[in-house]
Amino acid sequence: MSATQAIAGKHALVTGGGSGVGRAIALALAEAGVDVTICGRREAELAKVAGESDRVFGIVADVTDEASMAALYQKAETARGPFDIVIANAGMAGSAPTHKTTLADWQKTLDVNLTGAFLTVQPALAGMLERKTGRIIFVASTAGLKGYAYVAPYVAAKHGVVGLMRALAAETAKSGVTVNAVCPGFVETDMLEASIQRIVEKTGRSVTDARQSLSATNPQGRFIQPGEVADAVLWLCGDAARSITGQAISISGGETW
Repeated sequence: MSATQAIAGKHALVTGGGSGVGRAIALALAEAGVDVTICGRREAELAKVAGESDRVFGIVADVTDEASMAALYQKAETARGPFDIVIANAGMAGSAPTHKTTLADWQKTLDVNLTGAFLTVQPALAGMLERKTGRIIFVASTAGLKGYAYVAPYVAAKHGVVGLMRALAAETAKSGVTVNAVCPGFVETDMLEASIQRIVEKTGRSVTDARQSLSATNPQGRFIQPGEVADAVLWLCGDAARSITGQAISISGGETW
């Protein structure tokens, strides 16, 4: 049985599913026969992705709001059954020297990237443990495995995501539930383009120079593509990865391991 056959008919949640990596993951799962609920704060983006597959369903929700996520769970699981797969993907990043980082910026970054990840997966745990099956995957970052200058809140949050993943993997190891993280390097998405524009604005460098400086962190000299992250997630969702839990898998061309 192929990996896609093994997960066909299941129900997945993908946060931040309206663009970038989340969109790629949602569409890959849908192509494999999974019903996919995507969420985010921008209804138009969710509708656009849902329009690409009759297996993708958008619900507006805020991962930093416990009540919002509870409402999402109730609506989606009533319509399509319990979540078998939960992908905590929603994230954001700013950039500033740490001594110029405000408490508000720090808190917002942790709220979205770390607390949002917790609020995404926590409601699924009891049901997965009862059914003795489930896949939880955090989309972290190489920033969860190493430090980067000028993004201290993001690095701290993503390290926290990796720690949360490891704690949950330890709790669920005997249950049939697996918990892992994928840790991409710089991925060619709208978030990357925003980072490039910040470099241009703050340093006066050209877009080409800014792009090259970021792609050079990857020993392969290129940006990761969203589909590459989706492929790794798809594998982790299948039976072939049933012994893989507690792992932070670097998708970075060898930048980290």
